[in-house]
Amino acid sequence: MNHAHAPLPEIINHYVNSVHGDNGPPLESLGRRAADAGLPAISVSHAVGRILTLLARLVDARATVEIGTLGGYSGLCLLRGMNPAGRLYTVEINESHARFARSEFDAAGVGGRVEIVRGAALDVLPGLASRLGIASTDLVFIDAVKPEYHRYFEIIAPCLRPGGLLIADNALSSSTWSITDPPGSSDDRDAMDRFNRAIARDPAFEAVLLTDGHGVLVARRR
Repeated sequence: MNHAHAPLPEIINHYVNSVHGDNGPPLESLGRRAADAGLPAISVSHAVGRILTLLARLVDARATVEIGTLGGYSGLCLLRGMNPAGRLYTVEINESHARFARSEFDAAGVGGRVEIVRGAALDVLPGLASRLGIASTDLVFIDAVKPEYHRYFEIIAPCLRPGGLLIADNALSSSTWSITDPPGSSDDRDAMDRFNRAIARDPAFEAVLLTDGHGVLVARRR
């Protein structure tokens, strides 16, 4: 089964982008710069970027944690919606990706609002969570190693304040798997199935799955 495209038909994606247009400078050209720098083309879609901006604005996010920086596209989308005094803590294991993202944040004039936490998420998240403290964070966005999602959640969830949002990308698919594939066909598929179901059952959260891009889980802390 070929899952090279997002769950929505390409014609629908084209329609969505034609209605809303691109995300404006510097985002519309970031993908080209990232490709030129050798970064993989696995950033969130334009539509998911708009979702991130809107949700960050709706909760007036002042402290946001992102797990998986890549080239900075999703981080810039989050910062657009965050309170102007807000700060983004973004975790990235790949040093070249972190350097590229830093240059993009600086060029966009928001570098002073961003702390790039370098290292494997499972290694650095406990320290970041301890430093931020209980109920200190307005929004958490996860887009990293799929089998580690639930552990990320366990570490960082205590930092989310009541009313804060947990957002996870690739909730339904990626370029190599789909949630509709048979169980056991992919470690990533099975991990995301377990993660989605765990969040749905967690009494501390109310959650919804959106089908935009490769699927976005949005959960609000009660």
